[in-house]
Amino acid sequence: MARKKVELKYITNDSKRRATLRKRKSGLIKKVDEISTLCGVDACAIIYTSDDPRPEVWPSPSEVNRVISRFKEMPELEQSKKMMSQESFLRQRIQKGQDQLKKLKNENRKKEMNNLMFQSLAGYQSLDNATMIDLNDLAWIIDQNIKEVDMQISKLQGQEGASSNNNGVATINEEQAQVDNIIDGGVFSFVDAANNFQNDYRPAPFDP
Repeated sequence: MARKKVELKYITNDSKRRATLRKRKSGLIKKVDEISTLCGVDACAIIYTSDDPRPEVWPSPSEVNRVISRFKEMPELEQSKKMMSQESFLRQRIQKGQDQLKKLKNENRKKEMNNLMFQSLAGYQSLDNATMIDLNDLAWIIDQNIKEVDMQISKLQGQEGASSNNNGVATINEEQAQVDNIIDGGVFSFVDAANNFQNDYRPAPFDP
């Protein structure tokens, strides 16, 4: 069974918050113990809670003091090299979310322009009301598809040329037939794709 995603916000219920604190605190100390044992690194934990004025430390007060002293002996630049405050952490998360949103917007825009291209080629959509931005994006999508077709044509022509060199039986007509086959019904048949798209999915009218 999949674990339910935890909503990261303050738990207002006192009993539930205390239970979560005990559980998470135990898990945190366990993880610090594991990374120290498995990787052979100096690590310690200091946990303050609102219910206890004295902090809980791991593995012991003396070991905690030793690790902290070693940390303070480092140059100040090295101390803060990988340090992250709550503000910087949130800024990093926000930036990551913005990057993901931008990526999804670009993907949706490509799908939208492909939809417009298919409907236009099939005669179900006019470009008379398209904006300049729509036309520029549509031109980019068409250029990308043409480049893909050209690449596949070159690839097959190269394969045909290699076969000709090995066997000495390839002809110009056969090569032209390969190219015609790609253009008419091979790698990316625009008209067929448009008709199939319309027949199979019956898209709603495109509203740029």
